Amino acid sequence: MALQPLMLPGARVGFDPDWMPAEAARALFDALRADIHWEVHRIRLFGREVDSPRLSCWVGDPGTAYAYSGTRFEPNPWPAALVPLRSALETALGVPFNSVLANQYRDGRDYMGWHSDNEAGLGPQPVIASLSLGAPRRFLLKPKAGGASHALVLPSGSLLVMSGDTQRHWKHALPRTARPTGPRINLTFRRIVDPR
Repeated sequence: MALQPLMLPGARVGFDPDWMPAEAARALFDALRADIHWEVHRIRLFGREVDSPRLSCWVGDPGTAYAYSGTRFEPNPWPAALVPLRSALETALGVPFNSVLANQYRDGRDYMGWHSDNEAGLGPQPVIASLSLGAPRRFLLKPKAGGASHALVLPSGSLLVMSGDTQRHWKHALPRTARPTGPRINLTFRRIVDPR
């Protein structure tokens, strides 16, 4: 795997824009749109419960419940289409992933706000392997201590890997866009080390 390192102070981020061939990425996108149990998660934002601005599904091994934004999510079983992908990522990265958060962004109005994947259940230095499928979207990284954000376009089939102290020192987001854009699926593979 040829991950290109992004030079971000205090972070370890690698990126491969062509990790998955285009035809395989299209086939996986179609399979996941049909086979995943998509739902609108309810999350806590600024002290109140709201609908998440995207469709989501928490997938994982038994016992890998995940809590974020004040809500606990029990894992759905692994769809057949994700089993070989999980194995390929584990081999390539040397990480035994046991869960994945699937997010579907239906158009440019769906988004992910600024956050870090720093929940206690992920451990102190989580490895987050993020595979993008479908329409390209702009992804932002911003240092928590302040400073300029770093922008990256994530095309279909691209793989972004965040590890080391990235979640401790940086936030990331997928902002809304007014440009016409098609649907996108993002898969963030993780390892739950301390289910809560």
